[in-house]
Amino acid sequence: MALLRALIRTVRMARNTSRLATGLPTDDEVLLDAPDERLGPALVAAGRGEYGPAAKLLATTREAAEWENRDRYATRLAAFARSRAEWFDEWRSAAPHDPDSLLVKAELEVCRGWESPARAELLRQVSPLISAAAEGDPRDPVPWRIALDHARGTNVPHTEFEQLWGEAVRRSPHHYGCHVAALKYLSAAWYGSHRECFDFAERAAQDALPGSLVQALPVRAAFAYLTEGGRTVVPSDRLHAAADLAIAVSEEYAAADPWPAEVRNLLTYVLIRLERWEDALEQLRLIGPYATSFPWDRVSDDPLGQFLELRDGIRLEVASGLPLKLRAADLPYPRSDRGGRATSGDH
Repeated sequence: MALLRALIRTVRMARNTSRLATGLPTDDEVLLDAPDERLGPALVAAGRGEYGPAAKLLATTREAAEWENRDRYATRLAAFARSRAEWFDEWRSAAPHDPDSLLVKAELEVCRGWESPARAELLRQVSPLISAAAEGDPRDPVPWRIALDHARGTNVPHTEFEQLWGEAVRRSPHHYGCHVAALKYLSAAWYGSHRECFDFAERAAQDALPGSLVQALPVRAAFAYLTEGGRTVVPSDRLHAAADLAIAVSEEYAAADPWPAEVRNLLTYVLIRLERWEDALEQLRLIGPYATSFPWDRVSDDPLGQFLELRDGIRLEVASGLPLKLRAADLPYPRSDRGGRATSGDH
């Protein structure tokens, strides 16, 4: 009987896997950490040694109080400056007190400090840069997100962390990046516990604005638990509830939207660990071509290769559970923008 079950599973996979590619881009169409249409030109210009478009982009986000975009763009620009510094050095030389260049500089130096064996010592030296970035525009919550990351690396006590958190939420109560930074501090791997991590994430999700990625924060707590382990056991229903909430958030965004791509990639990882294969396949369709380094770089030195390999694995798992003779109703179709299954009229 065991041999027969294995044979049936193999036949099912062979017959059904190719059909489950519907709605998925080909491997060579998948991009890792692809910039959006605003960031892309700034990175291209920086590659040519020109800082003007990057400076203009960050100035626009600051003037319009686009704090979520500002955080993402500053992070990506700082990462680019680590490998190609000429454009950024010129920017800093031309405008040393520009609040936007100060922000990128603070992010850049915190990232460098994190990767050093002398992390705590180097990060403490970065404190004046974070203060300068915060003074550049007192409305801006992003320097306080950087300060929360900095606090985790410099072993600050809970009382000081709470003060920084208060400064962050006073400027932007629902800022996703600040919530993620706080969640990391409260994780079991750092200065909290799985219970604290989940409690914080679930409260934040309840208080979040409709459509906010903060609503998906519990799935980050689930990821921390699944990857960090520990003695505390989190009930499976709490993990599944976190995944269900993140699925609901994902459904509020269009397919192949780069904005929720990281949350969708993270959710896919959690769904794989929970063996919810059909739900994971649905997220792959919503991700489209937008693979993100996180979370795959936590489990592989080749995040894009890991993502593509797991795409195949998910399809195989779903295929093995489908009937040998498929009817149209048996196929897990991609959803339309209106919800439910897509029909031939959905484009």
